[in-house]
Parts: sequence; C-alpha cells; structure tokens
Amino acid sequence: MFSIDGKFFGIMSRLGDLVILNILFLICCIPVVTIGASVSAMYAVTKKMAEEKEGYIFKSFFKAFKENFRQSTVIWIILLVCASIASVDLYICSNFMKEGLVQTFAKGFMLLALLLVFFMMLYALTLQCTFENTVKNTLKNAFLISLGHALWSFLMTALALSPFIALLYFGEYLGTELLAMLLIWFSGMAYINSFILNRIYKKYM
Repeated sequence: MFSIDGKFFGIMSRLGDLVILNILFLICCIPVVTIGASVSAMYAVTKKMAEEKEGYIFKSFFKAFKENFRQSTVIWIILLVCASIASVDLYICSNFMKEGLVQTFAKGFMLLALLLVFFMMLYALTLQCTFENTVKNTLKNAFLISLGHALWSFLMTALALSPFIALLYFGEYLGTELLAMLLIWFSGMAYINSFILNRIYKKYM
C-alpha cells in the first residue's frame, strides 16, 4: 500500500498535481480576460489525467494555454456578454416588473437563458482544447451537444459552479471555502467533469 507504485502514493501524487493545477489556473485567471484560456488549459490537463495520459503539469498547462488563447478568449468574451445581458434582464424582471404571470414567465425564460449560457461556456471551452474548429462552429457544437446531453450538462455545470454556489448558500464557512478554492476546488471539479466529458466526446471523435 505504501510502496512508491502503491495506491497511497498514487492518490497523493494526483492530489498534488491537482493542487498545482488549481494554483496555475487561479494565477492565469487574474487578468479576467484570460479566464477562458485558463479554463481550456485546465481542462486540457484534467482530461488527460482522466485518461491516465498526463505529463508535466506546468508544461501541459502552459502549452494548452498558449495554443487555445486566442479562440478561448473570444469564446469567453462572447459568452460573458451573453451571461451579463441575461443577468441584467433577470434583475430587471425581478425588481421592476409587476408581480404576476408575465413576470414569472419572464424570470423563468431569463433563468433558462442564463443556464444555457453556462452550459455552452463549459462545452465550448472544453471543445476548444479537444477539437480544432472555428469559434462559430465551436459555439454551435457546444449548443447542440449541451442540449443533447442535458442531464450531464446540468450536473457538470453545477459541479463547475459549486465554489460560487457554496459561497452564496454557506457563507458561514467562508474561510474553509476560500482555502479549498485556493488549493483544489476548481481543478478537482474539472477532474471529475473530465471523466464525463471524455465519455461524451468519444462519440464525436
């Protein structure tokens, strides 16, 4: 169990890799505009981890970051604008519309639109590090695949957003949550999602 090739060291090595990857991801997200490229690079590494094909974390991350930077950034900005519009519309519906059936319908529609944007964001940025395609086709495929695997899309989006959901609903554990986010939460959720994504994308290889 405690040999170099045993389970214990294998698990600890994987956790160490995820911690390094999480820190790299957060550092590269700091300029904000680079978040799309950071997400793509992180998933490029975790998808290989899920297939037991990963190499050096630093080298793999920055290689994927550089290769996908331009298109991932464009995708990120487009979907961020869409998410911002849907969020503002949802706020307006919730606070400035008269309560009733029309308001309920409008809020439901905006929530659905926002959820779909999150679906597309997850798929588009992971498609970018998996297939070579134009931004337009990547967004189109992200839309179609997310709807074709709606239940998996919902689960993966919930996992990807879990750090922010936890902050929203469990603020009393702020210190623990921030420490987990700093060390492993983002890369850990990406690693779990990568097993699902690899299974889905095999159908389109």
